[in-house]
Amino acid sequence: MEVRTLCTADAVCCGRYESVQGAALLMRKHHVGDVVVVDDPDGERTPVGIITDRDIVVSVIALGLDPVGLEVGDIMSDDLLVAGEYDDPYLTIAHMRLRGIRRVPVVTENGNLAGIVSADDLLAFLAEEMEELSRISPYQQQHERRARQ
Repeated sequence: MEVRTLCTADAVCCGRYESVQGAALLMRKHHVGDVVVVDDPDGERTPVGIITDRDIVVSVIALGLDPVGLEVGDIMSDDLLVAGEYDDPYLTIAHMRLRGIRRVPVVTENGNLAGIVSADDLLAFLAEEMEELSRISPYQQQHERRARQ
């Protein structure tokens, strides 16, 4: 399994010079809680940061700042953790846990945005894995019954 199979390919993006209000409007329009900040938003889209709804609340609204006058680049998280599209999901989970990050841009081998993977995406993957694991015992018992007849 590779992270690219779990990620949302159509990640919402903006450039670092977008206003914070503009980013909030993108979140509202697309019903998401984050926007990936990229260089060249209309081209290759290389991730340089991420801004979340929480960033806007904590760094702008709570401080009484004007979201129209601030640019995304002023408040984005730029110590960006990314996952390669061929990375193992368990490795990605480990990195997210160590950094306390819930959303990670997924990049191609060239460093261009391929999508975004969230903790929720990875939880769904793990739930499926656990469901498959839970099927072992009943199958084993059924197999033993047939073998002893």
